[in-house]
Amino acid sequence: MIRKPLLRPAAYALLGLSSFPLAQAAGPLSLDEQVVTATRTARTAEQNLAAVTVIDRAEIERSQAQSVPELLKKVPGVSLTSNGGPGKTTSLFMRGTNSNHVLVLIDGIKVGSVSSGAAAFQDLPVELIERIEVVRGPRSSLYGSEAIGGVIQIFTRRGTGQGAKPFFSAGYGTHDSYNGSVGVSGGDGRGWYSLGISGQDTDGINAKTADASGYENDADGYRNLSGTLSAGYRFDNGLELDGNLLQAKAHNDYDQVNRRRTAGFGANADGVQKVIGGRARFAPLEPWLVTLQVGRSEDKSDSYLDGAFESRFDSRRDSASWQNDLSLAEGHTLSLGFDHQRDEVNGTTDYVEDSRDNTGAFVQYLGEYGRHDWQLSLRRDDNEQFGDHDTGNAAWGYALSDALRLTASYGTAFKAPTFNQLYFPGFGNPNLDAETSRSLEAGLSGKHGWGHWSVNAYRTSIDNLIANVRVNGNLRAEGVDKARIRGLELALGSTLLGWDWSANYTLMDAENRSKRGDLYGKDLNRRPSQLFNLDVDRAFGDFSVGASLHAQDSSYDDLDNQTELAGFATLDLRGEYRIDKVWRLQTRLANLFDADYRTIEGFNQPGQAVYVTVRYQAL
Repeated sequence: MIRKPLLRPAAYALLGLSSFPLAQAAGPLSLDEQVVTATRTARTAEQNLAAVTVIDRAEIERSQAQSVPELLKKVPGVSLTSNGGPGKTTSLFMRGTNSNHVLVLIDGIKVGSVSSGAAAFQDLPVELIERIEVVRGPRSSLYGSEAIGGVIQIFTRRGTGQGAKPFFSAGYGTHDSYNGSVGVSGGDGRGWYSLGISGQDTDGINAKTADASGYENDADGYRNLSGTLSAGYRFDNGLELDGNLLQAKAHNDYDQVNRRRTAGFGANADGVQKVIGGRARFAPLEPWLVTLQVGRSEDKSDSYLDGAFESRFDSRRDSASWQNDLSLAEGHTLSLGFDHQRDEVNGTTDYVEDSRDNTGAFVQYLGEYGRHDWQLSLRRDDNEQFGDHDTGNAAWGYALSDALRLTASYGTAFKAPTFNQLYFPGFGNPNLDAETSRSLEAGLSGKHGWGHWSVNAYRTSIDNLIANVRVNGNLRAEGVDKARIRGLELALGSTLLGWDWSANYTLMDAENRSKRGDLYGKDLNRRPSQLFNLDVDRAFGDFSVGASLHAQDSSYDDLDNQTELAGFATLDLRGEYRIDKVWRLQTRLANLFDADYRTIEGFNQPGQAVYVTVRYQAL
């Protein structure tokens, strides 16, 4: 049930412009750019059959985004919620699926809290990221559990074989916000390295409005110190070795009712996100490429209230993979692989079970013939708690002409319940089953002299969907039986009168199909039915200016659809002056019209803010 046509005029405008004879194409993704996440192999954008968005380093700096969530909210089919301001818990919903239905990788290593199932996007250092690949649609047939809505892979900065290239940035903004980064990357042809440090400190905003419940009326600050280190080397025999390390330490103030009712509150948490990995690649025979990768990701958090220690969550995920890519003939590749994963959770909360193993095996065939190309994949996962799960994906593409391409796909996926959903005291439900899904998608895309465009329509059915249901006044993890999600994504990019611009529009219907009569037919909570993004930029010699518009329709904060979150729109302006070839001065005015909005009931969002940044990047 799609309620309001608030953003539909924008969609009609988008479709109408797609036939207008504009100037030279301008888009975020070059057709020759390599994408690895959609197939676990290097493929160009033109070869990929999935809906993929790539955000590279140039786009990150052009947008002047202060965080990873600010970058991801511009992706078609993606919506986010936040518990109030910088550094606060952020949840990402892709194509209407749950926030823990998106698999997140950092340099090929699975990340995210084992207890909650979510990745701490808000703590990841945007200044130390080289690129982000977002694949929309199911990918369990390649990655296993979690990839119902899609996969997001984040790559940290990487050096090249062209000598040392230092970089530096420093900025200041509203709410006494400081940020900076410094590092160096480079190499000598065979080897490469990258080292970087970034920091952020802000007074923040009042996350939750003070009310009779006893919440504080104060600014909730946030600070973050992060570092990355990566290096690699290619030997004479073709063997490639590389390793990576990312660590982000954060201190976060937040609002919470003081249960002890003593003077002062002081609710805060110290968190650590850590990812370490190593990889070896070699070719035993000319058509056979072997990739071995091992890694560990950690998510730790210590919480304090009124100056006293409250709780600790310490989750760890160890993983290993062995992948074999066989080139059968030109345009035909067979991949076979095995993955092993062990999840553990520790801390002050007693879980009935605190660890589990998962082993998966997959096979994939990528082929092409004439104007046809295809992707076929199958996977079996053996989960220690939930047994065997078989998933698959079949995708086909057909070039209608040199400018038009048709795609179609069908995929299944599954998600094992998190430790919180199963065992957290007073919330968990040990009787939960694994969530499973079926998705059907069709797409049409075009690339022309004036620009590029794409249309993707999909339908996803989810069984055993897990939601937070209020039972006797308390939230509890429950399976709501079924959900049906239908969506349409439109994207368009070009250059008009010297202005580079891109836009996307999402129309979505995420409906609860539970057997419970009070939930059947209701909207899934916190999924806006319409999203619209527009970016425009233009250079005037050494000066450049740009603007970003984000708008979304209303949504409900609860499964019962009793509390409605109003739709909203925010407009950001930005400018840049290139002082010389290596120095730049940037400024950004966020939320120009000071829109007052919520993505979660009761939690505030930042108003108008100004940021100034100076950057240095050696050539």
